[in-house]
Amino acid sequence: MKTKTDTLLELWLEARTRFTKQLESLRTKDLQKKLGNSPNTVGFLIRHIGEVELLFAKNVFGDSSIKVTAKTVIEKRDTGEWTDLEDLKKYVADSVEKLKSIIEKQSEEDWEASISTKEFGTKTKAEAFGRIISHTAYHAGQMAILIKYGNF
Repeated sequence: MKTKTDTLLELWLEARTRFTKQLESLRTKDLQKKLGNSPNTVGFLIRHIGEVELLFAKNVFGDSSIKVTAKTVIEKRDTGEWTDLEDLKKYVADSVEKLKSIIEKQSEEDWEASISTKEFGTKTKAEAFGRIISHTAYHAGQMAILIKYGNF
């Protein structure tokens, strides 16, 4: 029988394919695409997804070994620096592995533990985990639109 950790991990990784499948065919020039006067590019969104995954590993799941400066969260807008495709792919490969690693260490009881953050208040870890799933899927949808319809 699967544990809650196994089930939630599978759910997250499957939902994350909405993001990872796009990375497979992404071209460097796509990183600069955006819609009209919208503030963010594809490159910014990739970096943002990785930063938030690292923040979750650190702040929600308690991995104190993680050091992250969440530039996209701090700036709240694209600064034009997210243009190296291989760098971005490495960053999100690292972020998914770090978050996956700490998730795998969660016990059944850990999922019911309450955590508090300024972003979403007090929730159980299981409830908070829903935020990272929806966060990645939300931004993956934005990326798909930018890649398909965006301009440079």
